[in-house]
Amino acid sequence: MRGMKAAALLLAGSMALAACASDESDSGSGGGSGSGGNDELMIGLAFDTGGRGDKSFNDSAYAGVEAAVEELGLSMEDNVQTLSPNDDASNRGELLTQLAEQGYDPVIAVGFNYDEIIADVSQDFPEVTFAQVDGSNADGAKGDNVTGLLFAEEQGSFLAGVAAASKTETDNIGFVGGVQSPLIEKFQAGFEAGARAVNPDITIQSQYLSPAGDFSGFGAPDRGYSVAQGFYQNGADIVFHAAGGSGEGVFQAAVEANKRAIGVDSDQWQTASPEQQAVIMTSMIKRVDNAVMEFILSVANDEAEGGTDVVYDLESDGVGLSTSGGYIDDIADVIEDYRQQIVDGSVTVPTTP
Repeated sequence: MRGMKAAALLLAGSMALAACASDESDSGSGGGSGSGGNDELMIGLAFDTGGRGDKSFNDSAYAGVEAAVEELGLSMEDNVQTLSPNDDASNRGELLTQLAEQGYDPVIAVGFNYDEIIADVSQDFPEVTFAQVDGSNADGAKGDNVTGLLFAEEQGSFLAGVAAASKTETDNIGFVGGVQSPLIEKFQAGFEAGARAVNPDITIQSQYLSPAGDFSGFGAPDRGYSVAQGFYQNGADIVFHAAGGSGEGVFQAAVEANKRAIGVDSDQWQTASPEQQAVIMTSMIKRVDNAVMEFILSVANDEAEGGTDVVYDLESDGVGLSTSGGYIDDIADVIEDYRQQIVDGSVTVPTTP
């Protein structure tokens, strides 16, 4: 896809910068206004729970904006506004409305939690181009000015399961999900299927940090720590998390247990502390950065197609595994073999556990 190489080159630096920054105030990180009197793109980005600095999903979206801004010769200060939800995330609709009212176009919502809200806001602003990361608009129900940016998380997670089952020394591994939901269940389903493809008899411990509808599980490192610690005490030596900011607790539990962990969304080895880098075996990369960058570039080139979805999978390098640290170099051939089987259709990965 257009611009993929540029995003790949920029990701490590962008994520490192993002990880060092905490959320700005609700006035956003950009100083520009949508009514600033120029015809350059004015980009609005509404984060999900955790906001900027989560070293995961939100930071990857921000990195995609940075990559697009760089390619288009724009300014993060003058052409970008970012907003984060309040503590209970009850103001997501207000964030999208604020960005649209201020003239930002496109407006990008990060996360499936914007599902119902973006449909309402897009109708109020039919001239604004919207995108939603992890939100489908395949049937156009959210409006013909909304594009869904989706990922085959189950495919990347399958490879994470292959890696875990290939590297475990106890034949016991774990999965920590942030919130029980169809999206996070795709991670669990793929991970478990990949592990059992290598070892049908492997023990897999799986647990969610919060039930459906309670999104606190994405921002609760203490709960991530407690669950992962329990897994390690029960014999697991590798734990994969799909829990957003709660993954920090999983990594800390791995450090204390001297066991391994697998990160998610971005190459989390890149933004980890040295002690965490020693235990992060790999990360299931979900190229939110590429998706966001590609969307912005399509808007800039007047090529954006609303009322539809763009799906990023293994074949398009939209998902995959990181190799930082070199911990899975010795099983590269095994991982590539399974990747190819998925791409050519000889392996179909489930999307539900």
